[in-house]
Amino acid sequence: MSFDNDLLKPDWPVPAKVRALSTTRAGGVSQPPWGTLNLGDHVGDNPDHVRTNRQRLADASGLHPDGIGWLKQVHGTDVVELTPATVAKVPTADASFTRHPDIACAILTADCLPVIVADERGTVVGAAHAGWRSLCGGVLENLVTAMAVEPNTLQAWLGPAIGPDHFEVGPEVRDAFLASDPAAASAFHTSGARPGHFMADIYALATQRLNRLGITSVSGGGLCTVSDNDHFFSYRRDGHTGRMATLVWLAGS
Repeated sequence: MSFDNDLLKPDWPVPAKVRALSTTRAGGVSQPPWGTLNLGDHVGDNPDHVRTNRQRLADASGLHPDGIGWLKQVHGTDVVELTPATVAKVPTADASFTRHPDIACAILTADCLPVIVADERGTVVGAAHAGWRSLCGGVLENLVTAMAVEPNTLQAWLGPAIGPDHFEVGPEVRDAFLASDPAAASAFHTSGARPGHFMADIYALATQRLNRLGITSVSGGGLCTVSDNDHFFSYRRDGHTGRMATLVWLAGS
């Protein structure tokens, strides 16, 4: 992974036609507390500033603004397919995929984990909003099923999210993950947590889920949104704040 002009470029083994990026908080026009490249239109920011920021994202990516598939994210597990006819409709879902060139799957985050996937032939890409509720509920499983390719042909990349030193959760979160996979216990520890609570590693939890699906090529992880105020928005750190975006798409010929 590397930062390039305020953008994070994934380093993952995908075909050249697969393009991806994550934004940082820098490079936009929004004022505090959304400063500066806030891409969320649901957090109270000036709508004109959000439109300008989204145009800057389109310019930086080479995509048409109408080709970026924004979602109304609700911490659920629904998946939508993005096509030329549906990309601009802003459906309610927490994951999307597409087989169409120059249509980007886009996920907004400010601590939740963005996960992007692509097949090794460069025929389909997808993205998921994998906060703990969506992750535990099966959003990654639903996305992979919807993409309809063999899981072992998929590559995954994990974007910036709340790190294990800052993600304190209650016992009900741990119990929910262990109910479907006892091995998830390895992603929780009590060191540094309040009594009766746990510190959770959402990168490890997502990797476990992907591995169980048959996806063994998992890149990224390790960039903590809470601890890096210079680069990232963080809801847990700041409360009222902006949103970054993680995009994946297939470049046209």
